[in-house]
Amino acid sequence: MDAVIEIREVSKSFQGQSVLERCSLSLQKGEIYGLLGINGAGKTTMMKITGGFQQADEGEVRIDGMDTWEYREKIQSRIGTLIETPIFYEHLTARENLEIHMAYMGKNGDITGALEQVGLARTGKKPVARFSMGMKQRLGIARAMLHDPDCLLLDEPINGLDPVGIQEVREILLAQAERGTAILVSSHILSEMEQLAHRVGVLAQGKIVEEFSPSLMRKQYGENFENYVIDIMRRKQI
Repeated sequence: MDAVIEIREVSKSFQGQSVLERCSLSLQKGEIYGLLGINGAGKTTMMKITGGFQQADEGEVRIDGMDTWEYREKIQSRIGTLIETPIFYEHLTARENLEIHMAYMGKNGDITGALEQVGLARTGKKPVARFSMGMKQRLGIARAMLHDPDCLLLDEPINGLDPVGIQEVREILLAQAERGTAILVSSHILSEMEQLAHRVGVLAQGKIVEEFSPSLMRKQYGENFENYVIDIMRRKQI
């Protein structure tokens, strides 16, 4: 099966400081790939390059066979993204923000359904300026999924969410994957990646230093699973 997302030997530096170094990974249709790393490991940069928002110094990224930098406008109309802190029209409601997004994308979507999915259907005329961080994060996820994208790129999507919100987002993403969406999601929380991702790649020193199936790794290491992965992350940062 051809990969929906394919990242090949991607490198990126800023002011002489290497952030990513020959990173490679791929995602199939309906797969959730967890990008695990400490803060500053390069997860956000990887997301931006994958979505065509930033150009790699070396290597290439393809989504559905298209180079994401060369065809970035076309690619960005076919993917959903939540990268860094989502930005909204703060004086408008959740629904109004999603309506503007759909008009900009030139597509149709079930706004009511999207708001219900993320638990914001009852916010009514409340402006986004009065939303909590968690509510804004939920709205960002709704916006990313609204136009039924082929792929989702979600950078730390559970930031600001309480335990109930985290579980709800997890259920939403698992359901999206069941529908065939390829999802690249980043986090620094191992327990969440274990419950969500089909495969996990550990990003450290700008490289994917380990890749594994959480379920298989848990079977192999049992209660020592967390210590094993954390040890990898610590050793590779030295």
